[in-house]
Amino acid sequence: MQDWLESVWYDASGRRGALLRPLGALFGGIVGLRRAAFRRGWLASTAVGVPVVVVGNLSVGGTGKTPFATWLAAALRARGLRPGLLSRGFGGEGARAPREVRAGDDPAVVGDEPALLAASGDWPVVVARERAAGAALLRARGVDLVVCDDGLQHYALRRDLEIAIVDGARGFGTGRLLPAGPLREPPARLAAVDFVVVNGDGAPGWPAMSGTTARRFAMRLVPGLARRLDAPDVSQPLEQFCGAPLHAVAAIGNPARFFATLRAAGLAPIEHPFPDHHRFTRADLAFGDSLPVLMTAKDGVKCRPFADPRLWELPVTARLEPDDGRAIVDCIENLVRARH
Repeated sequence: MQDWLESVWYDASGRRGALLRPLGALFGGIVGLRRAAFRRGWLASTAVGVPVVVVGNLSVGGTGKTPFATWLAAALRARGLRPGLLSRGFGGEGARAPREVRAGDDPAVVGDEPALLAASGDWPVVVARERAAGAALLRARGVDLVVCDDGLQHYALRRDLEIAIVDGARGFGTGRLLPAGPLREPPARLAAVDFVVVNGDGAPGWPAMSGTTARRFAMRLVPGLARRLDAPDVSQPLEQFCGAPLHAVAAIGNPARFFATLRAAGLAPIEHPFPDHHRFTRADLAFGDSLPVLMTAKDGVKCRPFADPRLWELPVTARLEPDDGRAIVDCIENLVRARH
């Protein structure tokens, strides 16, 4: 079903999935009413006493939000600020009460992205279905600001700044709303955000963007050294995998991006896409041979408990032009300083 839906959502002709369009129109009506209800105060939006920065997207699937949130948290720490990271915890048990995540926590409990965020730096990470409650817990931990990984559509948490991440290659697909297209909100929603960050190459198009004050920047995800899951101190550059086949595993929103990264480095991956947030077992990676298995860092945190010498993870780092990154961090720092 997922494969079929994506073939509809990213059909260049836009002619497939005609029967889904009335459902997309209905979904759009509900989305519009809900946003209007929060904007007019009919539904409550909670402020938590510290600035809230939301890193989100319009489309279903991966656009690079988590690597960007990690980059942002590190850049803010370098300025002497104390950011806290907040996540819904998809892929975990989804407990309603907020929970602090620590490095080494079970991704099946807290979610794969929060587990990765907690392992990526020295900052508090909280998962919460009700994000306002999670943000309140972070404030109690003494943070200067909350960086929300995803949650652009979670209006129950009042935000001070919005950053939308867009997939430069896939863009908005057909530009239609779920289930007729990949969008949670119309493209015109970008006119209300503060920054638009485009991940990778491409020209996704910007409907209804004329007149917007959002600044647009480019981002790339740069692969680092591959790390062996059973021995994280053992690492090697991607080039050392060249010249022989290997298995490539990805359970992310857009597995094709990971496979393309490997091919661009000269590798010959045997591709194994899995659904986003898939909970791996040892059997999932039993391919009947001794070839290396390379996966994303988001998948690595789930596979480390049963790792063997075949399994490697490839961390990626978000990279922006220095002036672009400085503009974003300056804006957020000014928000924080204004509260003190």
